[in-house]
Amino acid sequence: MTQTEAFIQRLQSLQAGEQSRLRRLAGQPLDETLPGFDLFTGLWWPLRQRSPAVPRREPSWLVAKVFGAFPLPDAPAARLASVLGRCEPRDELGRDRFRARFDSLLQTPSSRLERPLLWALSVAADVVAAGRARGIAWAQLLDDLSIWERGEQHRRRRDVRDDWAEQYLKAVYQPERS
Repeated sequence: MTQTEAFIQRLQSLQAGEQSRLRRLAGQPLDETLPGFDLFTGLWWPLRQRSPAVPRREPSWLVAKVFGAFPLPDAPAARLASVLGRCEPRDELGRDRFRARFDSLLQTPSSRLERPLLWALSVAADVVAAGRARGIAWAQLLDDLSIWERGEQHRRRRDVRDDWAEQYLKAVYQPERS
């Protein structure tokens, strides 16, 4: 198990009250409140002590907050961009608006990703509730956010946002929408 997967597992093991506390911390920096800071460090720091390979603090905090708002099941094969692509509206106006919102998400710097991610996860939550998806790949989301703005500087050859765009479009144009 990777450190990213271990962090996601710790998030999933939170009780309803702790998830609610994370949800209330939406929009706040990590050091805004002592209870929020304590909750997050209780999740993240034990992993950091064991290994420096734990995801960076900022994307981990972001994922913790959006998980608190939308604690969707973990579905390792369901990348968020693919789930969004499967629920793109079919009418032209709806499709154009939806794609513009997705494009905006891709262009958002990591420091301002919380609101666009909350939108994306609210759409994913609707798809999960309708039974058209089982959940999202939380560990992959955290890994992607960890390298969001690094592009070719990271060991990958492509920018992760290009991968998201490709996954989205593949899901849109698959002949069978599931």
